[in-house]
Amino acid sequence: MRPRAWVLVLAALFAVVQLANVTGRDTPDTKNYLAYALSLSGEGKRETAGSVIDYVCAGKASQARRAQSVHVVHFHRPAPTTRIASTCHAREWRAVETRLRAGQTGGHTVPFMSERFMRIFEARPGYPAFLVPFVTAFGVTWGLWAASVVIAAAGGVLVFLVLRTLSVPVPLALTGQALYYVLPCGTTAMRPMTEGLLLALTLAALWGCALVLEGRRERVGFALVGGALAALFTVKHSQALFLGVCLAAAGALIAVRRRRRGRPSGRGVPALGAIGLGAALGTVVLARLLHYPSESDSLQDLLTDHFARPDRADPWPEFWRLQGNFWLEWLRRQAWQPLFAAALGAGVWGALRRPVFGGFLVAAAATGFLTQAAHPDINIWGERLIVLAWLLPVVGIPLLLEPVVRARVPVPAQGHAGRTEPVG
Repeated sequence: MRPRAWVLVLAALFAVVQLANVTGRDTPDTKNYLAYALSLSGEGKRETAGSVIDYVCAGKASQARRAQSVHVVHFHRPAPTTRIASTCHAREWRAVETRLRAGQTGGHTVPFMSERFMRIFEARPGYPAFLVPFVTAFGVTWGLWAASVVIAAAGGVLVFLVLRTLSVPVPLALTGQALYYVLPCGTTAMRPMTEGLLLALTLAALWGCALVLEGRRERVGFALVGGALAALFTVKHSQALFLGVCLAAAGALIAVRRRRRGRPSGRGVPALGAIGLGAALGTVVLARLLHYPSESDSLQDLLTDHFARPDRADPWPEFWRLQGNFWLEWLRRQAWQPLFAAALGAGVWGALRRPVFGGFLVAAAATGFLTQAAHPDINIWGERLIVLAWLLPVVGIPLLLEPVVRARVPVPAQGHAGRTEPVG
């Protein structure tokens, strides 16, 4: 089969496997994004609340039924579905009704939490807007599932495109796509939250970097990077800031390194760095103009359990203490289960084989660590905040294996018309 056919086969296989879990993937934040999407589609507050609560409680009931079916003591008991769903509905409606009666009716979201907390989600319209056509066409349950499949499958395809742009052999490009699906990237992208879209947009920016550095359709590459950064602002503006800063730092460091070695920095590297810097500055200015929640709000949210406790008068010393404790515990857990550390090491090794593109790859992966550092909460499910760091092994491991594959299977050289700057 042609490479495109294999790409589609892998994406389709991934989608079929996801039918095993259509419900039960949601997190507490999912209901806020879903409520925003239903509001954008024209539903009223109470109608939206009803749809969201039905979805959330059905998922909890389904999880409880499956858990009981394999419980060594309780598996023979009647399914707890009705009891769990009823309790969930009563609890969620009680909280929403209380806040609606208190006048918390503004914005696009449903008041599942305090108004101050909900402002965080009001500043993230990108993911809810993406969901609208899916929930409109397929309903809430299948719409969220279909949207997640599209996002996750697209991420794998983007990995393939990045690697092929770097002239990596097709088998290894397909390996990168498969790694994206089987490593935590694919699992996290299937959760109905922003991380899947963040991964896909970050990969789109990396694809743009690869196009520019390979001298192929540079204008398209610059447009991809700029467009991805702009889209990231609407999905989660902190990610646009982090990626912009990291791309700017990578561009500057690579340019300085080249000049010290007496090599011209070229046009692509400084231009990519400039786009990143412009995006970072633009994010800060635009977030202020739109009165988005600030770093102070994020800090108080973290330390007060989503504003459930009084604000800290001097939060920064507590934050830095928590930061130190978090990373010590994180390192201990990584030493206990070193898969992530080993994958990162292999990814860095592969990135070093293409030091210019590899610099931008490491920069993109570093945004995962920045996101985690901004929220040092060890209890967040599956380390989803650091998931962007998995892009390093997903793309880097195929780069590491490239010499082995080329030695065993000769690959015809590809001419790059108009190529102006080598990647490695």
